Amino acid sequence: MTAVESRPAGVTGATPAHRPFGARVGAFVALTKPRIIELLLITTVPVMFLAQRGVPDPLLVLEVVIGGYLSAGGANALNMYIDRDIDAVMSRTERRPLVTGMVSPREALVFGITLAVGSTIWLGALVNPLSALLALSALLFYVFVYTLGLKRRTAQNIVWGGIAGCMPVFVGWAAVTNSVSWSALVLFLVIFFWTPPHYWPLSMKVREDYERAGVPMLPVIKGNLAVAKQIVAYSWVMVAVSMALWPLADTSWLYPVSAAVLGGAWLKEAHGLYARAKAGVVGAKLKEMRLFHWSITYLTLLFVVIAVDPFVK
Repeated sequence: MTAVESRPAGVTGATPAHRPFGARVGAFVALTKPRIIELLLITTVPVMFLAQRGVPDPLLVLEVVIGGYLSAGGANALNMYIDRDIDAVMSRTERRPLVTGMVSPREALVFGITLAVGSTIWLGALVNPLSALLALSALLFYVFVYTLGLKRRTAQNIVWGGIAGCMPVFVGWAAVTNSVSWSALVLFLVIFFWTPPHYWPLSMKVREDYERAGVPMLPVIKGNLAVAKQIVAYSWVMVAVSMALWPLADTSWLYPVSAAVLGGAWLKEAHGLYARAKAGVVGAKLKEMRLFHWSITYLTLLFVVIAVDPFVK
């Protein structure tokens, strides 16, 4: 398996005459990957409630949300700029703005850098320098360590690259307390161990895409059964780590009960996927996307509970 080495100037599908203003605006928004950022914000805001032990300053929440969106959006735009060659050969990414030519490579690069610089200044000036530093470190890690360093070189790319997606919990906590705590570290680790079993089912589904692009995702290198085994292992560690927040953050009964129920449902899905893979099931009957979709629900509900728990006596 050899990773795609060439990084062409861009794949142009639209000429300036066929790039209307509305479509252009939508294309630049698409560069930020809004659906991914939704997950990042879902993990940021509830942590602010936990750190505040109540309702944080609404203006502060708004400032963090805007700064976090700009920072993550800049990282995603730069990711698309770097990966425009492999995006062009994968069916699930072939409609991205740089592939269609709705945005030029130069425009995407300038846009990403502008968002990166702007978000850092925004968070540093309106929130605090620590939150700005944490957000910037996540951006740089995602671009340079994951996208440029790991993605095309190792099947462990999503494991270590996922660290960037864990950083928003630190940003949210630092925004409220101007510090980082053990509670925030536990939530960081929950997302760290959540990321591989969240993403691997999707990569199982689109394995041929990654194989065609030369990206060594774990399902391409090891196959479904080996991936399912690792999904189960990461899932058990994730659920165990999630329970550690109970004593560290001195939560009410709501959090451990909810974490146990949600974790149990997750483990049921993970073991179900492993059983189907072990039985040699392939294609639609493998139902790998059930775990992918449940993983988003799990994370959302867990962090909603984290936001609500401080109000439970």
